[in-house]
Amino acid sequence: MNQQPKIVLVRCPNWVGDVVMATPIFDCLRHKYHESKLIAVIRNYVHGVIEDGPWFDHVIGTDDKSARGFYRLVRNIRRIRPDLAIVLPNSVRSALSIRLAGVKEIYGYRRNGRSWLLRGGPKPIQFQNGILPVPMVHYYMEICRQLGLALPDGVKPHLSVSDLLEEKGNQLLTSYGIMSQDMIIGLNPGAKFGSSKCWPPKYFAELAELLEARWDCKILLFVGPGEDQIAQSIVEMSEATIINTGPDKVNLALLKPLVRRCRLLITNDTGPRHYAVAFDVPVVVIMGPTDPRYTATNLEKTLVLREELECSPCHRKKCPHDHDCMRRISPRTVFETSQKLLETLA
Repeated sequence: MNQQPKIVLVRCPNWVGDVVMATPIFDCLRHKYHESKLIAVIRNYVHGVIEDGPWFDHVIGTDDKSARGFYRLVRNIRRIRPDLAIVLPNSVRSALSIRLAGVKEIYGYRRNGRSWLLRGGPKPIQFQNGILPVPMVHYYMEICRQLGLALPDGVKPHLSVSDLLEEKGNQLLTSYGIMSQDMIIGLNPGAKFGSSKCWPPKYFAELAELLEARWDCKILLFVGPGEDQIAQSIVEMSEATIINTGPDKVNLALLKPLVRRCRLLITNDTGPRHYAVAFDVPVVVIMGPTDPRYTATNLEKTLVLREELECSPCHRKKCPHDHDCMRRISPRTVFETSQKLLETLA
């Protein structure tokens, strides 16, 4: 568009980690369209990720997976009448709702048979009868390039924490008996994606014992919705003193100051790993079924542990075999990797 649009709509990604990795494109759009009103459309369960951020003037929460939610979203978009829309998810559904709302200037990746819904946007790079996996941070920024926007020299995710949210985080840590001088190591044993991404609870239990013996640290166990049984199993199997955040129902907004306070995060390949990157927190990632190329950037304080097997990366939600990609990574290996990372960064 030659003139500055009055209203720019941004359809945010659906996964926690992808939303974090999309923050550089939010920055780019905010900088370019500084006189425009930027409005985010985002799934309700990931709204906390962008809470307190500087990017959007208004946020439309949605549950557009159902027919009722889909058409409610169409009506909400139609009311605000955007001049320009940026669609970050790759689905037909995400672009169709905006087209049905009457928006003509829609930009996103031209894939999955949805090019007819878009005014323009990049095509993914084809590779060996498929699409070449590239870091999602750069994948999203290519849309800005197609729009003719100036790209920054460095592209790194970042998140925001308000004073109020920071205070809530401090209050929770105090209730756990954690003081400002205490070393905190966070463990994140779940994954909304599916069980295939999850390192065995028994391994987390053993790892906690090794960490506590080495650093006399406070161990925070981060627990997402539906992961209470995983957390309880870890606590029961470990002789370490583990602080289980599960009963406090820590949401994605409150999780931000807690991760930022950690000296180290050890996690499956899931959303909180990207929180750590955004806050410059050292992070050890235990990776199984996913392709590391999607996240192969901003790894200055990240170490990824992964077993190279014939069946991986499979991107299955549940392993149909023996889950060797995760089980072959031992607690001792994760501990030694964690120690190496902290010593390197000291």
